[in-house]
Amino acid sequence: MVFGIIVFPGTWSDTDCFYAIQDVLGFRAEYVWHEETDLSRFDCLILPGGFSYGDYLRTGSIAKLSPIIASLDSYINSGKLVIGICNGFQILCECGFLPGVLLKNDCLEYRCVQTNLKVASNDHAFSNLCNIDEILDIPISHGEGNYYADQETISNLEANNQIAFRYSSPGGDTSAEYNPNGSINNIAGILNASKNVLGMMPHPERCCESILGSEDGSLIFKSISKWINKNI
Repeated sequence: MVFGIIVFPGTWSDTDCFYAIQDVLGFRAEYVWHEETDLSRFDCLILPGGFSYGDYLRTGSIAKLSPIIASLDSYINSGKLVIGICNGFQILCECGFLPGVLLKNDCLEYRCVQTNLKVASNDHAFSNLCNIDEILDIPISHGEGNYYADQETISNLEANNQIAFRYSSPGGDTSAEYNPNGSINNIAGILNASKNVLGMMPHPERCCESILGSEDGSLIFKSISKWINKNI
């Protein structure tokens, strides 16, 4: 299988993703420049973190106009897998591939800390190796990670089991004190209706080695590999 890592001007977590996926976990990875349009060789595409186009106007608003986005739309509609991490999540929302928006953190500060994520669903490609309510130790690094959507959208996400992860305590408490950015319902990651697109603010690529204090991020990439190999 092959992971494609999409690179926009201003992307900077692409090298972290490449290192984690290929050098640490042993899967094949390729960089994909934002002007490419043939995505057929990839089994899963990653939109990594960073500041695409400097986050000018608003996060993801210029990246939305890149040539690769039309091809990404077709790629998603074909049922293939896409994961947006941090700025990648923001881009997926801006493009309408995921509902909602990422607002400024409620503290109005950039947050770069370890967080605990409570697994809210595992009936999809991205966390099928995890147990429901399992706690993952994965860092965040963002200034605009405050997920918001209207109440009808939130109700639909909850009803359709499209919440992937919630911020929590190490013991799984999802009360407000363990919410690092004000995200509604402690949401850290969501899925589209078909569950082949995941957006998450935390950075799994930054915790795939024990030397970094956690290997929990590897569960996400290994889950993707297992899902693809099972469905080939």
